Amino acid sequence: MSFSAATAVNHVPLPILSSVLDELRRVDDAGRECRPFVAHEDGGPLRCCLRVARAGERIALVSYAPLRRWAAEAGVDPGAYDEQGPVFVHTEACGGPAPSEAYPFVRAGVLRAVRRYDAAGRIVGGRLLELSEAAGEEADRAFAEAFADPAVALVHVRAVEYGCFLFEVRRP
Repeated sequence: MSFSAATAVNHVPLPILSSVLDELRRVDDAGRECRPFVAHEDGGPLRCCLRVARAGERIALVSYAPLRRWAAEAGVDPGAYDEQGPVFVHTEACGGPAPSEAYPFVRAGVLRAVRRYDAAGRIVGGRLLELSEAAGEEADRAFAEAFADPAVALVHVRAVEYGCFLFEVRRP
């Protein structure tokens, strides 16, 4: 089943900001220099444009701390909930996500963790999604459920298998 952005209930997946990407392409959130390489096959989930990498593209695997960066913008301290992990990005500006992408990396047969954070950057709950053929609708329901709680300021979607950050959704 196809799921388009038009059927979503105001839940917009956010890529990593271009200004942050510029930083990560030099030095990542763990203080390591960016080490570009050419993708040998399709598949790495790119957080700059919210699609999978294609064989032959120049990409990099960098360490990214999404909650830390959000908390700095919000003027709060996420405390022990601050974490960083690996994400794939293009090594050059790529134009961002295609407008037709509703929920990237959300497809039948995958497991996704939906973590809810409050305005202080603390985890206030979460949900495991075991996605079926109705993956887009299931994700939309999970976001609607999350934001039904007035304490929830943002949601992170992560891959269960590797714990990788995939994208963020903020309160509509």
